[in-house]
This record gives sequence, C-alpha cells and structure tokens, in this order.
Amino acid sequence: MTVTGQTGADQLRQYIERVERLEEEKRALMADIRDIYTEAKATGFEPKVMRQIVKIRSMDKDLLAEQDMLLTTYRDALGLPLE
Repeated sequence: MTVTGQTGADQLRQYIERVERLEEEKRALMADIRDIYTEAKATGFEPKVMRQIVKIRSMDKDLLAEQDMLLTTYRDALGLPLE
C-alpha cells in the first residue's frame, strides 16, 4: 500500500499517534498491575498463584473443565498426587 498526498500522511500519523497513546496507557496499566501483585505479596499472598487464578477465571468454563480433566488424567497416569 502506498500513502499518497497529505490526507494519506495525516491519516497515517493519526493511526500511529493513537497506537502510541494506547501503548502508553498499556504501560501505565501494567505498572498498576505490578503494584497490586507487590502489595499482595507484602501481605502474604503468592503473586504467581494469583496470576494463575486470574487466567483460570478468564477461561471459558467448558475449556477449563476439559483442561482440569486432562490434568487429572495425566497426573493419575504419572502417579502424581493431587495434594
């Protein structure tokens, strides 16, 4: 694709600036999330496990059930205890 004329250049610049603003917002949000995990760790919670819980809660229920079943099957096959 070729950008021609001032209108094309202006439109491209607007897209780039929008992406840059969103990237800055993303960096700020990531810093906020890190701060929350740091605060939780200071009060005795394990951030690594919290991240897993956040991931699990965002999953589709059917996919989660399937993965839980597979995990149990694999653990049983390898003789790994659940606790």
